[in-house]
Amino acid sequence: MPANGKAEGHRKRLRGRFIKSGLAGFHDYEIIELLLTLGSPRKDCKQQAKEAIKKFKTLRGVLEASPQELQQIDGIGHHSAFGIKLVQEVAREFLKEKIIDKPVYKSSKEIFDYLYHSMRDLKKEVFKVICLNSQNQIIGTADLFEGTINSSSISPREVIEGAINYHAASLIFVHNHPSGNPEPSRSDKELTRDLVYAGSIMRIRVLDHLIIGNNRYFSFAGEGLVEEYELNFLNLKMRGVSEARRRLYRAKLFTP
Repeated sequence: MPANGKAEGHRKRLRGRFIKSGLAGFHDYEIIELLLTLGSPRKDCKQQAKEAIKKFKTLRGVLEASPQELQQIDGIGHHSAFGIKLVQEVAREFLKEKIIDKPVYKSSKEIFDYLYHSMRDLKKEVFKVICLNSQNQIIGTADLFEGTINSSSISPREVIEGAINYHAASLIFVHNHPSGNPEPSRSDKELTRDLVYAGSIMRIRVLDHLIIGNNRYFSFAGEGLVEEYELNFLNLKMRGVSEARRRLYRAKLFTP
């Protein structure tokens, strides 16, 4: 049914506001309303937009909903759902290009934003390795393991061999918690420690390990744990050197 003059005027005002100053000052439902009008240009979409926000709670929740979930809302058809999913995919590709083109060792949030879309609904844990060059640019990613992630399921040797094949200078690890709670388990901490130690031996630095949960993440680097493991390894190395020197000194003393 064609929109009446009042609805048409409302839609024009929304578009005018967007063209003038972007999304600044927009409510979440107004952003969704703009997106819905792309698929239904002659229809008043305000009520459907409000229903979408009510159902999925946030703008992000609407963008991450599946087309089938979106079409459960009365008035949102195939074309409108397609438009919303297209915007989501374009945004994902933009974020991907953005993080590939710039240093990321201080940008754990950007890594999360990119990977969250593809990892949030996984039913099993997936362990990813991101390889970076000496300029901290991403040069490769790989899914190394799927299942229950623990210190015995991931081989530090396999991780380091893969990093060497990529000629990586540093690494970022990412895995998900299907439960939605990103807090690290004891096994997660042990695994990260072992990977930091293995990387230190081969002079490949571990920049971070992210655990992705439900709309949030845990950063080992952000919580200071990567630095703690690096210092622990350095202390072990220094103790090992001191012990080797003491043994050599004793051998010299008791050599006839």
